[in-house]
Amino acid sequence: MNYKHALMVCCSIFCGSLAFAPLASASPATDAEFAQFKSEGASKFSAEQGKQNWTKEVTSKDGDKRSCTSCHDADITKPGKHNKTKKVIDPMSPSVNPDRFTDQKKIEKWFKRNCEWAWGRECTAQEKGDFLKFLTGEK
Repeated sequence: MNYKHALMVCCSIFCGSLAFAPLASASPATDAEFAQFKSEGASKFSAEQGKQNWTKEVTSKDGDKRSCTSCHDADITKPGKHNKTKKVIDPMSPSVNPDRFTDQKKIEKWFKRNCEWAWGRECTAQEKGDFLKFLTGEK
């Protein structure tokens, strides 16, 4: 094999592998959500801030300490468990749960429900965007 042929083979393998690399888990639904959050005044989204908020504990009206990790695992590639019913919750990460974040109505529904339960209020557009950036693994 000559140098030119070896270079072509390596390039083909490398470029071909990029097609299957999970660079980010954007979907039409997440793109629409990010656009919506920006239209509501949010700015540059931060996966790091989303990660910090994921583990942030808030004291509920009844004195319980709650966070997203109360039901969802801190490791978003692992299943969680509902705090009251103990029902298993599929992993949040689209890298192991490809159906996650593909339906815009579901994204909105669960943000509303879960923010109110965990934090006692609806999340801001900025917070939701930061969460979505973290959960989808986008940089």
